[in-house]
Amino acid sequence: QVQLVESGGGLVQPGGSLRLSCAASESIFSIYFMAWYRQAPGKQRELVAGITSGGSTNYASSVKGRFTISRDNAKNTVYLQMNSLKSEDTAAYYCYKGATSTSPGSWGQGTQVTVSS
Repeated sequence: QVQLVESGGGLVQPGGSLRLSCAASESIFSIYFMAWYRQAPGKQRELVAGITSGGSTNYASSVKGRFTISRDNAKNTVYLQMNSLKSEDTAAYYCYKGATSTSPGSWGQGTQVTVSS
């Protein structure tokens, strides 16, 4: 079973930056669509950013221009660089791997991001 292990979450002040990492245990990582989702308390899980096997990216409108998703296929890792963080970015962030953005896919255990002064 493929494992996805997230890291990089934490507490940061508004305007600060964090970089999340998601390492996959599968050697054919490069063929998959990868994405970051987030879920705040009392809210539904939402797509933050996705990246295809070819490197095409898409972002939620709320993070466009502030967040950047990237992947390093040699390291089986996907990243989410988060800049200019806002309090409304506070959530548990989950890594997702699937054939497409709508496949059942696999999920990581989540990493908490808290933006607060």
